[in-house]
Amino acid sequence: MGKFQIRKTGTGMKFDLKAGNGEIIATSEVYASQDACLRGIASVRKHAPNAAVENQTEETFSKCKHPKFEVYLDKSSHYRFRLKSSNGRIIAVSESYQALAGCLGGIASVQKNAAAASIAYDT
Repeated sequence: MGKFQIRKTGTGMKFDLKAGNGEIIATSEVYASQDACLRGIASVRKHAPNAAVENQTEETFSKCKHPKFEVYLDKSSHYRFRLKSSNGRIIAVSESYQALAGCLGGIASVQKNAAAASIAYDT
């Protein structure tokens, strides 16, 4: 089962969504407070399981309605995804992947793990 790991940063709090094997599959922005971070987790739980996938790396792709996962190439030509909520705001992002299949696997893992993931705090 997955886990949302909440940690303090120099300017606030953020979370990592970890798969059952402990690998980070998505991370959040930095939130100003713990309550805001928990609202971000609630949004990921709500939107991730049924979000469409918009593969922006295809030459011609169809735009999807929010919520959605956007797959794109970063400056290093690696695949990444970002999860956008129903209002279009980015609520989680991935690390980079060498291959599209890995990126799509990361999305599938977020969809599988987000809804029932526990919440833990770094000490």
